[in-house]
Amino acid sequence: MAETASSPPKTGLLQVPQLLSRPHSSELEFDSGINTSAAWTVSLTNPHDSPRLSLNGAGASSSAGTEPKPTPEEDTTESVYEEGSFDAEEARPARALYSFQGKAEFRELTQVEAGDELEIVREDVGEGWSLARLRDTGEEVGGSETGLIPRSYYIFTADFVYSEGLEVPPQHTRGRSRREASTGSITPRGGSPVRETEARPIVPQTTGEWFPSFRRSLLGGKSLNRFSSFVTSGAEEFVLQGTSEDTSASHPPRLPSDLDEDDVKRESVLGHMVEAERHFVEAGPSWRTKVPAFRVLVHSPSKRTSTITGAYTMYTVTTAFGALSHSRTSSGSSDPDTDADADADAEPPSPMRITVHRRFSHFVALHTALTRLLPGIALPPLPEKQYAGRFSDDFVEARRGDLERYINRVARHPIARYAEVLTFFLGCESDTEWKKKLPYYLSLPPKGPSFFANVYHPAFNVDSDEASEAIDRFVNHTRAVGKGVQGLRNIFGKVREARVEMSKAERLLSYSILSTITAKPLAQAPTTGLSEEEEEEGQNTATHGHVNQDGAWCWREGCDTCLKLTKAMQKTSETLQIVADLYDDHARRTQLATHEAFKSVAHPTTLYAPVVDTHRSTLSRYHDSIREGREDEEMAARCETVLNTTMAEMDTYHTQKVEDFQELAKEHLDGEIALYEQILSRLRTARKAFDEPQYEELGRGPRQPSIYERELEHPRLNPAPLSQPCPHVFDSAPMRPVSVAIQEGVGMLLGAPGRASVFGKFW
Repeated sequence: MAETASSPPKTGLLQVPQLLSRPHSSELEFDSGINTSAAWTVSLTNPHDSPRLSLNGAGASSSAGTEPKPTPEEDTTESVYEEGSFDAEEARPARALYSFQGKAEFRELTQVEAGDELEIVREDVGEGWSLARLRDTGEEVGGSETGLIPRSYYIFTADFVYSEGLEVPPQHTRGRSRREASTGSITPRGGSPVRETEARPIVPQTTGEWFPSFRRSLLGGKSLNRFSSFVTSGAEEFVLQGTSEDTSASHPPRLPSDLDEDDVKRESVLGHMVEAERHFVEAGPSWRTKVPAFRVLVHSPSKRTSTITGAYTMYTVTTAFGALSHSRTSSGSSDPDTDADADADAEPPSPMRITVHRRFSHFVALHTALTRLLPGIALPPLPEKQYAGRFSDDFVEARRGDLERYINRVARHPIARYAEVLTFFLGCESDTEWKKKLPYYLSLPPKGPSFFANVYHPAFNVDSDEASEAIDRFVNHTRAVGKGVQGLRNIFGKVREARVEMSKAERLLSYSILSTITAKPLAQAPTTGLSEEEEEEGQNTATHGHVNQDGAWCWREGCDTCLKLTKAMQKTSETLQIVADLYDDHARRTQLATHEAFKSVAHPTTLYAPVVDTHRSTLSRYHDSIREGREDEEMAARCETVLNTTMAEMDTYHTQKVEDFQELAKEHLDGEIALYEQILSRLRTARKAFDEPQYEELGRGPRQPSIYERELEHPRLNPAPLSQPCPHVFDSAPMRPVSVAIQEGVGMLLGAPGRASVFGKFW
């Protein structure tokens, strides 16, 4: 049944991130907040928008009808209180996400702590408020406090009860049915009968080869699949034949045999899966955002050992949900001064965090499930597997950053954000539940045409001429962006090298100053303007007379003037060493992180190639379906659905491109500002040593040797090479000449010395 734009379905399961509207703090404490996977467990139904599920002990069942909406006169806060019919069986269980201190005069809940159990008597009483009852285990339910609470301050929970009358079919099949063309403002329209398919288990895909960068060197990151994405995504089958309606709702996929009874009970509630698989396109076209974005942190990697799989790296994954500032104006108050005072006194709600532990193979499983679940969108690629040096500190840190960028790019996609497998990945804390449920998600069949059948959009939302012109401009733009970013990556590497050279120059200047005031020669220092005889004479000359007994740079004993000058210049030398360290650290850490982040925007053409192929192939089918004498309205309608999907993906790229380059520019500028602020602070401190009263105080006591004097014989002028970013999965590597490969291979087989390597055997 097509739904209207005026009454979109509730997201339910992922209403947690509705609390996000404020920028996230960069200083997050991972041990605070509600750290429980139960926070993800919410109902996906709404009595006004979709069939209602019974969760009150009678089993999980759906009714065909919907409850009528109350009239404006009935849907008021006063009428809710006057009715007084708060049936415990109709109340929906919930949990408070934030602490809330209401006012009794506004009939609000006066004291709610984060994590308190609630019963929602009425979800919507107007202006974003809900009528709730605070559960009290020590009293009768009827005696618990009842009042108003903001809708965004709690989340629904549910304990699913198995219904004996509900049977899960042994396998998933597609029925032969035909959908009528929608006459509403939202499509998709019809589907023709399709061949019966069977759910087949899948194996998680790999993200690398046995030989590192083999695919990158030979194919430039391209796939060996000879079928186009128009075929593999199921778009062609959908356009030509369509798909049956509500297949996933009427025939849920068969659960693995190793799932216990509790899992079967939970899966009996079908509303969760149905709602999470329905996607909406608004005018634009652009994806409708069901839930706001949230931030995921991948941190604290640690090495673990398993008797089965051996050593591996475990990462801590923390999902941080921001907090909404509560405005008192939503309660209906008309006094702005009173509202301002109330907001000033109220404490801001604390953000919620969920922390789990995942290894790289878990990310591979997530990517595999998402690829099967969302074939019509452009998912970011996973980093390639590593077979050597995967436990080194540099690689672990690089892999941690790659995984964090990957999961955040998935989480910020408006469609992938509320995928059920993603919430399971981010919220499942129990190892037992993880091991039981993961095979289920990996056994789900590819969505294929059913993905496009669950895309709803306004009718006539795409014009074929505009779609054809838009795809050409999009392709040209992404090519230009990819070429420009590749140049930026190369130049940024040179900028990092320049910072290291600047560090060497500052360090050499520091050594030179220190050598001058101490009469100790600097090894490896260039001495321009002196002849060889003068250099040898200077090296053989005794230091007597160069400095006095106080260590001052003077031949006179007891010279306070030179003592102050020497100490001030020594402080300048030590400051330049600190400046050199700042330059070097900036290039190795701060700029390396920015250099790694360029990978996220490096290859838009390759990333969106499947979307472009699907778009162009669909346009061709659309023109065939409207050709005079061969009109096919059903096919044309399905083509419009696919075109809405591809153009919504292009709009998503536009949005993310703006966010990415803003973030990259701000990250680089913030790093430069922080660097030069530290340098300026150090230089200003050294400069004050030449001004009174600091300069006068330097004359007290003899000069103490500098900690850098011992380095004059072996100066640190040869720093270690810069760490380079790990290559992107789409980066191409130059191929070796065939003659060189054959020569090395023959040399290895014959045992000849030279440049032969282990890989020569395989060439």
